Amino acid sequence: MAKILTQDEIDALLTTVSSGDSPDADSYDDAKLRSVVAYDFKHPNRVSKDQIRTLENMHDNFAGHFGSMLSSVLRSIVDVDLVSVDQITYSEFIMSLVSPSCTYTYSARPLDAACLVDFNPTLTFSLIDRMFGGHGKILETERELTGIERSVMGRLVDRMYRELERSWEHIVKVGIEQISFETNPQFIQIVPPGETVVVISFQVKLFQSTGLLTICYPYVALEPIITKLSAQNWIDATKRKNIDSDRAVNQRNLHDVNADVSAVLLRSNIKLRDFMTLKIGDIIPSDRKIHQPIEVCVNRRKKYVARPGLTGKKRAFQVLSTWEPLSKEKTA
Repeated sequence: MAKILTQDEIDALLTTVSSGDSPDADSYDDAKLRSVVAYDFKHPNRVSKDQIRTLENMHDNFAGHFGSMLSSVLRSIVDVDLVSVDQITYSEFIMSLVSPSCTYTYSARPLDAACLVDFNPTLTFSLIDRMFGGHGKILETERELTGIERSVMGRLVDRMYRELERSWEHIVKVGIEQISFETNPQFIQIVPPGETVVVISFQVKLFQSTGLLTICYPYVALEPIITKLSAQNWIDATKRKNIDSDRAVNQRNLHDVNADVSAVLLRSNIKLRDFMTLKIGDIIPSDRKIHQPIEVCVNRRKKYVARPGLTGKKRAFQVLSTWEPLSKEKTA
């Protein structure tokens, strides 16, 4: 039965509420009892921490491959380090870019929406200076790329796309195709301003210069494959790729191996005296019937069971099955 408050208890409760004091106020000040977490509805975290961690692993792998590719192209040591993986709105990302910039949009099927990659001007001109024979010095200038510079950067970006495809193979096979090139980020509108995007930043070190490379994935592009962005799926996919690569290596190594293949028509025991007197035209009797299968040996080891015959004017045999050591016992 519920407890009924007395009039004195009711008066004391009303007095406490009107004065704003609570007898248990101290207990609520204890941080250990608080479970309130601040949440910003304008910046929702639509990608979980586990999925962010998978993107970090994948693009950290990309950073290593891309750095090796840049080192071979530029003939110098280039370090590419993953800096951060953040979730922000598209408008905030666009406002963080410098104008004029070197920005490319591309499609990555089966991802639905277009993605974006941006080269910081400091990085862009350092790469161009190095590819034209310079020392990758920092050019403090604000100008758009010339036609020749755009052509040179376009070739470099194409190779970067191939490395990005290799990194995505662990999750899903993507086909990257460039859509456009822009120098003013404000003109790029791949998703609405308030849409959530995943921004992945890399720091590229070339000689004394350092620049930022940024890749932007809209959430709508990642949504169809968001369930595959898990740590367990990443580990399983890596194992499968290692198995496939090992199988390809073994097949390539075995491709050029020469082996002797021979068909055994009969086996018979004869005396050494008869063997020494054999000549053309002699007949050796055998217990094998003409309709019985014969043995096919590979490097003198029984491997197949076949039927003898002719193909045109040449002797041949037709493979019926693989050799089973107990096949004779079963038929017997």
